[in-house]
Formats: sequence, structure tokens, C-alpha cells
Amino acid sequence: MREYDAETLRHVQQCELKILKDVARICDGQGLTYFGLAGTGIGAIRHKGFIPWDDDIDIGMPARDLEQLVKIIREEHAGTYDVINADIDSNYPLATTRIMLKGTQFCEETLSELPLDLGIFLDMYAFDNVADDENAYRKQAWDAWFWAHIRILISVSHPVIQVRGWRGLLLRFACAGAHAFARILRISPEFAYRKEREARRRYANEATSRIGYLCDTNRFTQTYAWDDIKPFLDLDFEDMKLHFPREIDAMLREMFGDYMQLPPVEKRKNHFPARLDFGAY
Repeated sequence: MREYDAETLRHVQQCELKILKDVARICDGQGLTYFGLAGTGIGAIRHKGFIPWDDDIDIGMPARDLEQLVKIIREEHAGTYDVINADIDSNYPLATTRIMLKGTQFCEETLSELPLDLGIFLDMYAFDNVADDENAYRKQAWDAWFWAHIRILISVSHPVIQVRGWRGLLLRFACAGAHAFARILRISPEFAYRKEREARRRYANEATSRIGYLCDTNRFTQTYAWDDIKPFLDLDFEDMKLHFPREIDAMLREMFGDYMQLPPVEKRKNHFPARLDFGAY
């Protein structure tokens, strides 16, 4: 697969940084909670900005705050930004929300065959209230994760599999089989999304001590106590300050191990998208 050249990758990053600054300004003005996570956290701590070979920004928000942000952007900033998630377009198979720079194109190979108009984007992760009771939490997480992944498999027969060798081959066959089986059963993306959303929002009206993004590869790794999130830690990210959970270091070590250790040179790269157009930017 084609890889980025340095100039194009930096251009993508600068467009994403523009989106981030606008979103941060809107959220700060409206009192909405947002925070960097995952690779964006590694970038801030290790590089004071983007991981040099990374082409996205990951931002978490409580689900209700994200809904409010989407409403504001669609009503007040529609000339600059488009928004997509499963509520807006049932063809979108992911659990994230994308805030996209209008007039641009950015579509990964995995999504290239779907009828989606995707632009250069900020990746937004909805963190839902999760049950304080451990058994109820695990059921909630399993239900949300299961239906989120069924929804992906309905739409995408060959998702990106990071595992190599015979295990990766086995997983690819399993995904293709699950895709075919879901089609035979005529499970619609809309039905799967209703089930996913019900699980994610199960405790939306309760004051719980934790929030979680339950649709990741591992359904349990991004559940955090509010006490581990606030008060925020503000870190340098390129030429701005960005909020991060106060325990971001421990969170990253739980997810990635010794994240301060650079990966081998051959892994410091990223794949060029199937479609990329900077439009007026």
C-alpha cells in the first residue's frame, strides 16, 4: 500500500489542527467537556504534538456533550464543517463521530466502497455513563461491543486486521464469514445500531462514577473514573494547549505499555488514504 510523503502528511495534520482549534474554542465557550486520548496523548507527551507519522487526532467527550457539540456545529458552522456518525447516516459503520472539513476528501481503504462522503476529520469518541456494579458494567460493555462490531461486519467484509501470520488470516476468514452470515440473517445496520445505542446509553440518566468508550477493540480498556479524568492536565500539542485526563500517563501505559519507547523504524509510517483532496485548504 502507498505511504505518505512528509509534505502531504504534514498538510493533513495542519488541517486536523485547524478543526481541533475550532472545536476546542466551541467547547470552551459552551462549557462542554473534551479531552485528548490514545495516540493524541502519546503525541502530546512524547512529541509535544502529533506523533510524526500519525494522521489523526483522537478526542473523547461525554456522550451528551458530544451530542450538543454536533448540534452546534450543524446549526452554526455548517459552512465550514460537515458531521457524520451513525445517527446522521446509517451507512457509516463506526461508533465514532467525525467532524470534517467541508470541501475536502479523506477516505480510508476500508471504507472506500461504502456510499459515504468523508472529509479530513477530527475523530470524536463518545464516552457513556457505565454501571458502577461490575456485573452490570460487564454486560453493558459486552452488549455495546457486540452490536458495534456486528454493525461493522454488516457493512465491511474485510476490516483492517492488525494481527499478522496465521492468526491474522484466521481472523480475516472469520470476519468474511460473519459478514456473510449477518447478510443471510438480514440484520440491518439500523437494527444493530439501535441495539448498540441502547447498551451504550443504558445508564445515561444515572449519576455514575465512571464513563467509558465501549466499542473499541477491547471493550474494557477505555473505562475511566471521573476522578482520573478531572481536573484536567493541560499539555502542549503543537502550538496550542489541549486538555487531557489527569491520569493520562497511567491510561496510556495500561493501553500501550512503555509508550515512551519509539517503535522500530519500519513501523513509523502510515498508509495513504484511498481518497484525499484538500479542496480550498
